[in-house]
Amino acid sequence: MGISLGLVGLGSFGSQFAKLFKAHPDVDRIALCDSEPEKVKKFLEDPFMADKVNPADCYATLAEICQADLDGLVIITQPWLHAPQCIEAMQSGKHVYSAVPLITIPDDEETLEWAAKILQTSRSSGCQYMLGETTIYRAQTMFCRRMAAEGAFGEYVYSEGEYVHDVDGGINGGSNLRKVLEHRTTGVIGSKYNALMEAYTQRGKFGTPMNYPTHSIAGPINVMQTRALKVSAYGTPNSNNDPYFKHDDFTNISALYQLANGSSLRISELREVGATSIDRDESEIFRIFGKSGSFSRNVWQCNERSTAGTAKPIMETEPYPQNPNWPWKGFKQMSAEEMRDPLPQEVQNQFKLIYNPNALPHDDFQPQGHGGSHPYLVHEFVNVVKENRPPLLTAEESVHYMAMAVAANSSARKEGEIVKVQNLQ
Repeated sequence: MGISLGLVGLGSFGSQFAKLFKAHPDVDRIALCDSEPEKVKKFLEDPFMADKVNPADCYATLAEICQADLDGLVIITQPWLHAPQCIEAMQSGKHVYSAVPLITIPDDEETLEWAAKILQTSRSSGCQYMLGETTIYRAQTMFCRRMAAEGAFGEYVYSEGEYVHDVDGGINGGSNLRKVLEHRTTGVIGSKYNALMEAYTQRGKFGTPMNYPTHSIAGPINVMQTRALKVSAYGTPNSNNDPYFKHDDFTNISALYQLANGSSLRISELREVGATSIDRDESEIFRIFGKSGSFSRNVWQCNERSTAGTAKPIMETEPYPQNPNWPWKGFKQMSAEEMRDPLPQEVQNQFKLIYNPNALPHDDFQPQGHGGSHPYLVHEFVNVVKENRPPLLTAEESVHYMAMAVAANSSARKEGEIVKVQNLQ
């Protein structure tokens, strides 16, 4: 017997996931929820959804769908609503999937309060909380997790993660942040955004790009399974009175963290920079360096040094050999297909029909969305609900990302003063 899920938020981003959740072979029933009836109607009347969606399972408010007999809720709504809505869902006895970030508001103290409440509610309710961070299921992260599990990095030395997304980026299919904001401030819920932000401004609360930290932090922290202890950060403010940044202290911020595993981590969140986000694999990227192995730009390199410290040379004639038979643990440039973990075949068969309705059984499955992560996020949450187990990105790790961000903001506002990362566990 399959599970039942409610989809809360059917806007442009939520719509990208609706058919994937419906198509998963372990989902038997889908409920729909959005404050704008026409968005619910669109999916209710879609023939593809018909066998798993009933008109009786359509709702206009979170309170209503929380009363429904469902196993879990997928919440892809406005970012300032994520935490309170997820808490309400878990309090109603439902596992929850949240779009990223955990919450986005310009008050760091309130952010930490919501993060702590998420963790407390998940524990007290017995319901699982899954943050839908795409980087966790990028091909690069999958590969690095496997190598970390083998101990192939050795002792970690240094890592870095960054999210480079200029406010006016968005060519070649990327998202233009001005247009995102324009869209976000329309509709029943979005129309409340400006008043909400102005209230924070009146209280002297301003944001930074680090209030959306998950794309940059997730890769290194999830692969190394460590925590940040302290940080020194610096930010650059907007200097041309751009109205987009009127609620922000900084438009770019970079932070250097000391990690519990003894290594250091540099994180950069950049929103006003000469880069247009042409290539998401370049704008949402991380690198990890260990004493034995390192990963950078889809390249794995290893010195094959033993635990005793003896070195085995691997590059005797040229620095970057192109021989395809070169030893795996020497140097290897990899494709996304080589790095990804496989999805179960029956899941692939259902998902590939969404991207290509004319797909044949022998056609390859090509995952899409943020580096191919979307199908993996859906499959993970379905299994989290089905098995009632913690997700790969746990609630504890999710709240730590926000604690790291808040500490970086504090340091940047103090001109780089070292700030401890608060332990919310």
